[in-house]
Amino acid sequence: MSNREEMLSQEEIDALLNGNQNLMSEEKQSDEETSDSQEITDVERDALGEIGNISFGTSATTLSTLLNQKVEITTPAVSVVENKNLSDEFPHPHVAISVDYTDGFTGINLFVIKVEDAAIIADLMLGGDGTSPDTELNDIHLSAVQEAMNQMMGSAATSMSSIFDKRVDISPPSITLMDVNNDEGTDKIPDNDLLVKVSFRLKVGELIDSNIMQLLPIDFAREFVDELLNGHEDEQTQTEKPVQEEKTMNVQNDFDSVKEPVSSAANHSYSQEQIPASHTNQQHFGSERPVAEPNIQSAAFSEFENNKLEAHQQQNLDMLMDIPLKVSVELGRTKKTIKEILEMGSGSIVELDKLAGEPVDIHVNDKLIAKGEVVVIDENFGVRVTDIVSQTERIQKLR
Repeated sequence: MSNREEMLSQEEIDALLNGNQNLMSEEKQSDEETSDSQEITDVERDALGEIGNISFGTSATTLSTLLNQKVEITTPAVSVVENKNLSDEFPHPHVAISVDYTDGFTGINLFVIKVEDAAIIADLMLGGDGTSPDTELNDIHLSAVQEAMNQMMGSAATSMSSIFDKRVDISPPSITLMDVNNDEGTDKIPDNDLLVKVSFRLKVGELIDSNIMQLLPIDFAREFVDELLNGHEDEQTQTEKPVQEEKTMNVQNDFDSVKEPVSSAANHSYSQEQIPASHTNQQHFGSERPVAEPNIQSAAFSEFENNKLEAHQQQNLDMLMDIPLKVSVELGRTKKTIKEILEMGSGSIVELDKLAGEPVDIHVNDKLIAKGEVVVIDENFGVRVTDIVSQTERIQKLR
C-alpha cells in the first residue's frame, strides 16, 4: 500500500474531529446533569441549616434538662452524600435513630451518633455520672437513648410547627445499632441514591464533644425548603387577591355614592351636616381612604349561678347530683431516676416539692378545684378547705 493510500483526506479528518467534539460535549453535558442532581444550591443549604438551627436549639434545652448537663448544639453543616458511599462516612459502628413524620410532612429522618456518645447519654439517663459508661450497649441502654431522642424530637417538631405555621408531628423513634461495612442495622437507611447529611456539633458538659448527624432523602430536604420559602407566599397571594377585589369594589361604591349629590348640586343645596363625613374633603375618587374602625364589643354571657332552671330542667340536674366522683388530696410531687426508684426500700425518705405547712391540692377526678390544710379527725387524716374556685369554674374543670 502506498503512503498516499495510508493518508486520510481532509474531509475524513474533519469528520473525526467533529465526532470527537460531539462525544466530548455529550459527556460534559451528562457530567453536568449528574453534578446538578447531586448538589444543592446555596439557598437550599442555608434554609436547611436555619431549619436545623431553630429546631435543634430547643432540643438542646430539652436534652440539658434530661441529662442535668449543659448541652450545646451548634449551627449545622449541610452536604450531599451518595448512599453507596455511606461506608466512608460511617466506617465504624454507630447508633441510628429513625423518625417518621406523621403529620405536616411525609418522610423519614435518620439520626446517627457514635456508640461512645450514646453510651454516655444512656449512663446519664440511668442516673450515672457519664464518666465510665459501658460501651457494650444492651436493650436498657438503647431504650434510654431512645427516650432521650424522643424528647428531643418532640421539641424539634414543636419548633417546626412554629416555623412552617402548621401542625408537625412525628412517630415514636426506633433505634438500632448500625454497622454499614457489615450490613447490619442498615434497613433504617433511606433507599434513595442521594441523601442530605446535616451534621451538628454536640457538646454535653465535659463529657461529649462530638457530632450528631441527620440523614434525609434529597427530595424530602427540598420539600422542607420549598415549604419554608414558598408555603407562606402562596397563602399570602391567595389571601391578598380577594382583599384587593374588595378594595376595588369599595372604591367604586364610594365613587357612585358621591357622584349622585355632585351631579344634582345645581338643584339642591346641602349643609355640612347633611353630607356624610366619609365624603367630605375628598379630592381623588380613585385613591384609598382611611376605613372607619369597626365597632367591636365584648360578648356578654350570663353567669351560671344566676340562671333559673325550669322544673323539669332542675329535676334532670338533681339526677346528676348522685354521681360519685373521685376526690384526692395531693401532698406534693417529686421526680426520681430509674436508679433511685430501684434503690428504694423500707425506711427510705422521699422529699417532696412543698414546704411544711404549705396548702395541699384537692383534686376531683384529677382536676384541681381547691386548696386546703391537713388536719387530724380522731385517728384519721382530713383536710380543711381554705381556698376554692367558683361553682362555674368547678363545673368547667369537671368536663
